[in-house]
Amino acid sequence: MNLLFVCLGNICRSPGAEGVMRHLVAEAGRTDAIHVDSAGTAAYHVGEAPDARMIRAAARRGYDLSDLRARQFTVADFDRFDRILVMDDANYDNVCRLAPTLEAQAKVERLATYAHGHTLDHVPDPYYGGAAGFDLVLDLLEDACTTLLKEI
Repeated sequence: MNLLFVCLGNICRSPGAEGVMRHLVAEAGRTDAIHVDSAGTAAYHVGEAPDARMIRAAARRGYDLSDLRARQFTVADFDRFDRILVMDDANYDNVCRLAPTLEAQAKVERLATYAHGHTLDHVPDPYYGGAAGFDLVLDLLEDACTTLLKEI
């Protein structure tokens, strides 16, 4: 199973999701069966490390994002990944527009639908906010990724 998490710039939400899911997959002893990656719909930060605030917030919870670098989502990702999990409606629309087929488009899902302990229908972008926004994002990611892993 190959999972791809997608947000706008691939420096906050999607690398956070990648770090959380990698940690959960390792704890479950399933690293040989589940591959996790992340990407952004925009090329603003290609090659950059995740936002320092996300790195710090994730580290406080035991997630290491230090080896991650931003990359842009490409049409080839539809072939490489079984499930493409986006953070909000704008990401959903942007990724679906690139889908070469309806079968490829069917791989795209909103990650927040797996967050059963929260009422938000999207994972909000914490970039322009304070530390509390990064903690909220991680709360949602932990909730959603835990549910997703159980489903897989």
